[in-house]
Amino acid sequence: MNPASSTPLKKVVLTGPESTGKTFLSKILSEHFNTTWVEEYGRAYCEKVGQDLTALDFAHIAGGQLYLEDEAAKKANKVLICDTDLIVTEIWAEIYKVPCPDWIIELNHQRHYDHWLLLSPDVPWERDSVRQYQEIRNWHYQRLHDELSKRKLPFTVISGSYEERIEMSKKLVGEVIRDGVTRDS
Repeated sequence: MNPASSTPLKKVVLTGPESTGKTFLSKILSEHFNTTWVEEYGRAYCEKVGQDLTALDFAHIAGGQLYLEDEAAKKANKVLICDTDLIVTEIWAEIYKVPCPDWIIELNHQRHYDHWLLLSPDVPWERDSVRQYQEIRNWHYQRLHDELSKRKLPFTVISGSYEERIEMSKKLVGEVIRDGVTRDS
């Protein structure tokens, strides 16, 4: 529930391959809608312990992500903006060729979100201390698209310049808050 009213809290996930503007857009959307956003726990984890990840690391990442999400939901206003979800954790385990713990896969199917914004890799790659998979951005995008489609989850592809992404995302999140938009893209 939304702490400010009896209206159920909406949850929107930003997903996509590395360097597509998810964190940038999460911050902008949370400001625009005067709400909280959930940082990507896996990024902070990798900055701290490195990127030679095992199944145990993915369990830590998933648990940390869920904790951050549950805590942020307590303070959210109408909508919670999530800068990733367990689908991403599961696919990163694939990328690292590590078996994803069963409980992550189970929770992945149980957690409820109202809409996913799938960010396309059509913006320039920006290297940083964690990003390392520029060559698989298109594969990663397609894998996420296929997974969202297979599960029949409501999502919209966000592409174009950063300005276009901002405007399209603001419009869609507004529709999710008002109408619970469920269109696929």
